[in-house]
Amino acid sequence: MALLAGGVVLLAALTAWTLDGDLVSILIVMAAALAAIAMLHAQPATTIQPLIDTALPPSAAITSDQRYRPIIDQLPEPALLAQDGRVIAANAAARTLLGGHVIGADVRTALPHPGAAETLASFQQSGAQQSGAQQPGTTRGTGGVDLVGLGGRGQRWTMRLLDLGDDGLLILLSDATMRAAVDKMRSDFVANASHELRTPLAAILGYVETLSDPETANDVETRTRFLGVMGREASRMQRLVDDLLSISRVEASKGERPTESVLLDALARSTVQDLQAIDATRVSDVQITVTDGGDAPVRGDRAQLGQLLHNLIGNAMKYGRAGTPVDVTVHPSSGDMVEIIVRDYGDGIPARHLPRLTERFYRVDSARSRALGGTGLGLAIVKNIVERHNGRLDISSVEGDGTTISVRLPRYR
Repeated sequence: MALLAGGVVLLAALTAWTLDGDLVSILIVMAAALAAIAMLHAQPATTIQPLIDTALPPSAAITSDQRYRPIIDQLPEPALLAQDGRVIAANAAARTLLGGHVIGADVRTALPHPGAAETLASFQQSGAQQSGAQQPGTTRGTGGVDLVGLGGRGQRWTMRLLDLGDDGLLILLSDATMRAAVDKMRSDFVANASHELRTPLAAILGYVETLSDPETANDVETRTRFLGVMGREASRMQRLVDDLLSISRVEASKGERPTESVLLDALARSTVQDLQAIDATRVSDVQITVTDGGDAPVRGDRAQLGQLLHNLIGNAMKYGRAGTPVDVTVHPSSGDMVEIIVRDYGDGIPARHLPRLTERFYRVDSARSRALGGTGLGLAIVKNIVERHNGRLDISSVEGDGTTISVRLPRYR
């Protein structure tokens, strides 16, 4: 019967995992299976009763702690078992989060959060009201309740409760900190993108309204000036849309390993030729140096690496001081890599800004960046391309002496 019971529980867990995959669903089904086994054991059956008597002790002898500890001990996230208002068991993750003293503590003080206390009280009250109507062998649970700040500032946990009847209350905690951070990044991205698009769009609409005035429309000089501003703002919107599409495409392709053989030195020269149309004066300041072994091919996506070099060299041309060199060096690096280094001699970047330079829409000087045509997405695109190529990106800067950005990429094998 012990083997049969274990088989039933395992089959129940596998079924729940196949149908849903949610941890709470698995535990609910396992709890229901255990309850069904206990009910079967309590009912007389002439064919299997002798096996039950010899294989298992009486149900009353099996405590809730003994029955559910093997389950919660295997869970990677915090889980507690409470009975009569006190915690009788907690797995290692729960003891790490809440402290070793949690066992034996009042369940309301074990989870020091107002939201947890309120949910527990409400759950217990509704359980008392439904105790007469609840069908034998059924379980009652809650959806997720967010607990912000539990365990430390900035941490977020989702609490779920599972009523085990006479066996007590199972409390499950899942770490939602990363999910909350991703949600915030998504909302920040939408807000920033909307702001970046709204600013030039507002300017265009304003000038369109002004030009609709017959008096202004007949003023050739004013009309020409306004149309020039509208053209620049429209181009700015176009660059932003292009960069948004680029970062989306790069992120969508991260799971695909690049397969092309790409020569970084040749690609750098081709990129400089493309930049000629943007700023012919600064292009003449670009100096490309290739050391022995620097002409080795890397494994990559030619189009994406071309965009990476366009962003890096283009930034160095924009932010370096006029007439100063833009040094581009390609050489072999340790670990069977090829490194390309782009250095400008501009004003440099304060150290406090360096960790955030690859964030979307992050700018050291917003006014200057917009004036130079920057979208705030250039280095974010570079970072995503480097990650897709399993490479490494390093940024260093000295105020007053310029910025150096290096990218290391695996050689083609």
